[in-house]
Amino acid sequence: MGRAYEVRKMSIQKTGAAKAKVYSMYAREIYQAAKIGGTSPDGNLTLRRLIEKAKEDQVPSDIIKRAIDKVNSGDSESYEANRYELFGPGGSTLIVDCLTDNVNRTVSNLRAALNKTNTKMGSMGSVGYMYDNFSVVSFKGLSEEETLELLLDKGIDLEDLESNELITVYGKTSDLYEIKEAIKEKIPNVSFEVAEITTIPKDTIKLTGEDLEYFNKLLLLLDDIEDVKNVYHNVELI
Repeated sequence: MGRAYEVRKMSIQKTGAAKAKVYSMYAREIYQAAKIGGTSPDGNLTLRRLIEKAKEDQVPSDIIKRAIDKVNSGDSESYEANRYELFGPGGSTLIVDCLTDNVNRTVSNLRAALNKTNTKMGSMGSVGYMYDNFSVVSFKGLSEEETLELLLDKGIDLEDLESNELITVYGKTSDLYEIKEAIKEKIPNVSFEVAEITTIPKDTIKLTGEDLEYFNKLLLLLDDIEDVKNVYHNVELI
């Protein structure tokens, strides 16, 4: 398949503002997961996964604890997850995931960013069919053959596997926890470079000139929107 997934890990060099947004988004997700499925990670798999991922991304423990405590105290906040599909400059496409307590505010902020960057909002499904959703896990410590044997022995079907400096496993979105647990069983002290459910374009494009300038501006504007959780796109930026 050769998707050449770009391994991303949150850098400790991020600005204070960027860290604050990451922490705030995790707090929202953890709160919402605890509110829906209960505050015990042992009985709430979604919450357990979020807490693990937050710790991997160096989110302070007190932020995680406060989000769960808000549910125990009877707090009545509510967040809504929405996905927006965009047609950007030069034939680019984007999928933007948001988590918000005010949809009107989110849409208004999105439209303001789009109006400045030659970008249009598409209807549901107009972009999504050009992307695939996978569990992606990247790590060191096993060979390609050892990884294949390990996961197949556990009954885990792989969509793809890449071997460079890292082993990168692509699986079904429902298998993320099982893939991680199988690897941790084999390598107890493994450090995952990536362990997430993500959205990957089936094909990518390159932009130049004004189109690239507009696209980079769009990414910056989206990053500044508090309610934006993830941005996926089909542009090669490396």
